[in-house]
Amino acid sequence: MDGLVSYDLCDGVATLTMDDGKANALSLGMAQAIGAGLDRAAAEAKIVIIRGRPGVLCGGFDLKVIRGGDAAQRTAMTEAGMALLARLYLHPQPLLFACTGHSVAAGGLMLLTGDIRIGMRGAFRIGLNETAIGLTLPHLGIELARDRLAPAALTQSVIRATLYSPDDAAAAGYLDEAVDADAFDAAIATATQGLLALDATAYAATKRRLRQPTLDRVPA
Repeated sequence: MDGLVSYDLCDGVATLTMDDGKANALSLGMAQAIGAGLDRAAAEAKIVIIRGRPGVLCGGFDLKVIRGGDAAQRTAMTEAGMALLARLYLHPQPLLFACTGHSVAAGGLMLLTGDIRIGMRGAFRIGLNETAIGLTLPHLGIELARDRLAPAALTQSVIRATLYSPDDAAAAGYLDEAVDADAFDAAIATATQGLLALDATAYAATKRRLRQPTLDRVPA
């Protein structure tokens, strides 16, 4: 998958590991590689786990492209990223994020699409920092935040660009829990076993009923 995302299948669980050797930017190639992993998982897995390289899940869109002079490249990357977020949000299989470190901007939005989000404690920052770096949050991002974040954290997250520690990110709604590094893989395994016990058909249909109205609020 273009060398940016590795794929592992074990006992019905597909693990997609993002690793570009740097900040795991949501580049066009990264979005395409994750999409290819979801395609494969849909055909042969029961659950999908997305995790990052040590220290970072996703650093957001590639700022060199965002601020570069190639408008076509910028549009292709952002459109692919938004399409991926919508796809992750409605992915019919249980989707678990293993947040291995920093996850900001589009990385924070990725966490908002997950069914279970487990973060590793550490000196990491999680959140939506778009307004701090001169970007306007897309409508899809705002609706994901409105759906998944705690009401008290919505304004400070979306407008004030607050970044949180893993524990505070759990309180805000980016994560479901934050655990120490030595308990991280065990927490993921426990969550995975709980998801495997659920009926796959009912899960997919109920998830779509719950989440489709959020996407319907996004302007075309």
